[in-house]
Amino acid sequence: MTEVLFIASTRPQFGVLADSVRKFQDHGASVRLAGTFNLDAAASELAPIDLTEVHQLPRSLARRSSAVRRKAEQLPAGMRAWIQVKGDSWMRTRARGAHVLVALDPGAVYTVWRLAQYNRGAKALFGLAPALKAVEELAQSGAVKPRNALAVIPSPAVVARDVRRSVNGVPAAVMRTVTARPLMRSAIGARLWRGAVTAPGIPAQIRINVSRYVAEGMLSAGRTSGAAIALAAAAAKIPDQGRRAKLLDESVMKEISKGLSPQELSQAVGAQLAHADTQFAAGEHDEAAGALNRALTLAFHRVIHLDQLSSPLAKDTEGFVKPLYASKAMRAVATPRGREVPAAPAPTDRPLRLLVTTSGNDNFLHHILAHFGNHPGVELRFLDLATQKSLKQIAWAARRMLADRLAGGSTDYQEEVERLIRPHLNWADTVFIDWSVGPAAMFTAIDPGDTRIVLRLHSYEAFTRWPHMTDFSRVDDMVFVAPHVRDLVTSLTPQLRGEHAPRTHVLDNAMDLTAFRRPKSPDARFTLGLIGISQVAKDPLWAIDVLRRVREQDDRYRLLLIGGDMNPKNSRATREYRQELDQALVPLVESGAVVQLGPTNDVPSALTGVGTVLSSSVREGCHVGLMEGAASGALPVVRDWPFYAGRPNSARTLYPDSWIVDSPEDAARRIIEHTATEEAWQQAGKLAADHAVSAWDWPVVRKQFEKLLLDRR
Repeated sequence: MTEVLFIASTRPQFGVLADSVRKFQDHGASVRLAGTFNLDAAASELAPIDLTEVHQLPRSLARRSSAVRRKAEQLPAGMRAWIQVKGDSWMRTRARGAHVLVALDPGAVYTVWRLAQYNRGAKALFGLAPALKAVEELAQSGAVKPRNALAVIPSPAVVARDVRRSVNGVPAAVMRTVTARPLMRSAIGARLWRGAVTAPGIPAQIRINVSRYVAEGMLSAGRTSGAAIALAAAAAKIPDQGRRAKLLDESVMKEISKGLSPQELSQAVGAQLAHADTQFAAGEHDEAAGALNRALTLAFHRVIHLDQLSSPLAKDTEGFVKPLYASKAMRAVATPRGREVPAAPAPTDRPLRLLVTTSGNDNFLHHILAHFGNHPGVELRFLDLATQKSLKQIAWAARRMLADRLAGGSTDYQEEVERLIRPHLNWADTVFIDWSVGPAAMFTAIDPGDTRIVLRLHSYEAFTRWPHMTDFSRVDDMVFVAPHVRDLVTSLTPQLRGEHAPRTHVLDNAMDLTAFRRPKSPDARFTLGLIGISQVAKDPLWAIDVLRRVREQDDRYRLLLIGGDMNPKNSRATREYRQELDQALVPLVESGAVVQLGPTNDVPSALTGVGTVLSSSVREGCHVGLMEGAASGALPVVRDWPFYAGRPNSARTLYPDSWIVDSPEDAARRIIEHTATEEAWQQAGKLAADHAVSAWDWPVVRKQFEKLLLDRR
């Protein structure tokens, strides 16, 4: 027979209790009740209930010492109740023999959890509904044979009354004490609250409130994923799309805020998309835009893609975005609007008017601006949108952009873009937009007229929402920095495929590589260099692994880290990676095996002391630091970037195959082999420098930009 022990700190609803006890007994259960409320006063109400046994627990701490009473006064109610009853021998004996321990109210939860520590085989639960389900499972397993086949779980109305009574109207302070850290730290304690979160028939607001208290308690106990699961489980029971989407959003953000890739990401994104579709169908474009923007923000959150060593896009690129484009609202945003007239031919009677624009990041424009600023066939203007508040605001107004697309144009946003951007479009023959982010979506919000639009995408943008908000049918030429980036982005973005897609080009970044060809210092042969460690994707721990392996054979090798540190404020994931990196670096820096140069404006000089340049990244677009190191005559050692490894285009197709290694072991082997002698090292460095300068130096790449921007027909 299944032994069930109820613990109650307040008078239960006796009608509900009687109905439930019958159902327990129908499944072969013996039910006992222990309570701290006045059982004598409730005798007449308890008499009709066929309980196996009823026991009065101590109702106060009157018989305990004054020291115990003072201590108890400082404790939450649930813990105070445990101190009050824990010495009761009847309760402890019955608890040790029970198969199911049930808290009937929040004040009894802590006591049930503590009793479960003495009987780890028992199911410890909160509420009648999950307890009935547990008894059914025990009966089905063969432990108990039910006397009949009555329904196990009571009607939704009964369950609703049970849980509503348990949690509705309970002050927040009390709820926090019964979902406190000690309780939630264990699997048993956390499971006690699962019944209240997922029980059928509970009003939505009560379910939401309870799930939030449970999540708060789990977070304080260090159970981040448990908090997320509790919120997601509650969300699954909520019929209202908007409220369900909001709770799922809270669920995934619990994990994201801790630097984790959320388990329920697809459900959270899907809920926002469903809400967006419903609002879009109803003509509520602003509301739909908000939900769609949130879906895109979650799907392309930096913690998921940029601050980890992997990304869902690496595993199944097309599968990741397929649900996104199943949304009617998203398909409306992605519908090509085109342009009324094609871009006009380049003028023959005057210089080409070229507008180069970005928003706060001109790192890769210096050579382009200098060259075309002095070109006799070009009249150049440079527009940094970040320097003008009005332009910056419209360039990054994601929700307004989406609402404009969903409404079919003619919105306040489009009018504002027309007013602020049209003068620039009217002046320019060609607009070159660097970075495919907010400004690209903003520029394509309006018809560019006969002005040619050229857009460059580096690598970072592929992991953001912005390409999915850009109308590529209004872009004439799309520039990528590498073939593997082009492959990724075109597989992600339907608009970059088909008849409305722009022409695509692969152009290397503008770099003055001849400036790096300088004599090396005497000790450079044994110095490994890593340029740029400010992102998790650079994975400098991989480089440290390589260093340790080469030092096992020759302790003259050391590692020079060039560049600023990761910003721990980016995300929890970045902060945790940096902490791990810092711990690894401490003994290496103290021993001199690692030197941290920090940021520098004179990379060519720094590279004179580097004999081997590493690319330890998990992904790259065009690894400028690696190319600069190769141009300096350092031996290139390139990790086969895991994100792209095995694809038609990858590090192996961007660089000479001999530069690529599959593992730290391979990297160490290549370094030892090519730096074994001065002659071998210098020869390897010369070959690398010759290749880098002949393929990527600005005089070579400049011709490609001139052909793109000037010879456009």
